[in-house]
Order: sequence, then structure tokens, then C-alpha cells
Amino acid sequence: MNKNLKKRVMTWTKKTVAGLVIAVVATTFLQVVAFRFFNPPFTVNMVYEKAIAAYKKMPFKARAYEWKDIAQISVYLQQAVLASEDQRFMEHHGFDFREIKNAVEEIINHKGFRGASTISMQAARSLFLPSSRTFARKLAEAWYTVMIELVWDKKRILEIYLNTVDWGRANVGAQAAAQAYFSCDAKDLTAKQAALLAAILPSPHKRSAVTPDPYVLQRQSRILKQMKNMPVLN
Repeated sequence: MNKNLKKRVMTWTKKTVAGLVIAVVATTFLQVVAFRFFNPPFTVNMVYEKAIAAYKKMPFKARAYEWKDIAQISVYLQQAVLASEDQRFMEHHGFDFREIKNAVEEIINHKGFRGASTISMQAARSLFLPSSRTFARKLAEAWYTVMIELVWDKKRILEIYLNTVDWGRANVGAQAAAQAYFSCDAKDLTAKQAALLAAILPSPHKRSAVTPDPYVLQRQSRILKQMKNMPVLN
């Protein structure tokens, strides 16, 4: 390959990569801006799971999903998920580095593995990304987390999270979970019911809010004690 051709190829490659990066940044930023003002009709993961089931020719149960504004969701559930998932939600900017440090230390000391995802990170993951566990998805989750913290306020982040989190048994969001587990609307959840829903996270497919095991009941008790210290963002 002569020098001129090599130079042209390198120039084209750089421009193509730069163009792709700009396109991805612009597209994802516009998504985040749009959902600051508009409520999502579905999540990426809902589409992903349906597509995977169709590809593998597996039976698929449509996900129950109904958007509710945060004012229509029990304040107990707001406090319960904060107590359970992210007690420093109002203090950090998307990443709780104290929890990340604690999680790394536990891994190093062979005390097991626990997540350090914040509500912001989970909202980004639940709305914009599929449930696949890959390094690329983790990078995308971090990128979306940075953007939603810049564009959305904390109230909107919590509202999106409560409406898009997977609560198991093909239920997405607070309204679907409240109806499936307790036959009520999300605004009518009691403190004990809300604590049970929070207690089965982040393993809603393994744990049950209807027939809670001792582990879930223990978590519920702890969450109930801590809820009173959590803010309400109505």
C-alpha cells in the first residue's frame, strides 16, 4: 500500500469513527432529553425480551406495564426503594463511590459479591438497555447515568425508576406490581406492602412478595425501620 492510499484510508477511518461517536452521543442525549418531558410507552428490555423469545421460538408472556406519575405512587414505596436500594440517592450524582468502595473491599476479602448500583444507574438500565450482562452494557449504563443526572432532576429519576423496574412475574413498574401482588393501585400500597416489594429487589424472579421467605421478611423489617429517614419527592 503506497503512502497516499494509506493516508486516505487512515483519514477515512478516523472520520468514520468520529462520525459514529458523534451520532451515538447525539442519539443517546436526545433520548434522555425526550424522556425528561415524555413518559416512556415501553422499555428497551421489554422489546428485547420479546424479540429473544420470538427468535428462540419460546413462549412469551406480555409484560404488564402502566405508567403512573410519582404523585400517583405510594410515598411508602418511594421511601422503601430508597431505603433498600440507594439511601444516599439525594447526595450522589449517579455513582455512590462509598458503596462501590465497600463492594470492592468485600470482593477482595472474599466476603461475596454485592451490587453497588444506584437508583440512577438502575433507571438508566431499566429504561434504555437490555438485560444482557456484558461489559458493553455496563459502559452504556454508566454513560446513560451521567446524562440522566445532568438532564433529569432527582424526582424524575425516581419516577422513571419506579415505573420501569422489573418486579418479576412479567410485571414492569409499580402499578403492575401493586396489582399483581396486592390487587391494588400503586397509590394505595401500605408501608408493609411497599417494604415487601422493595425487599424482593434486586431478585424479583427468585423472591416472592406474596409468599415471602425468611430472608425477604428480614429485609422487609429492616426496610420498614429505615423508611422514616427517607425523603418523599412528590
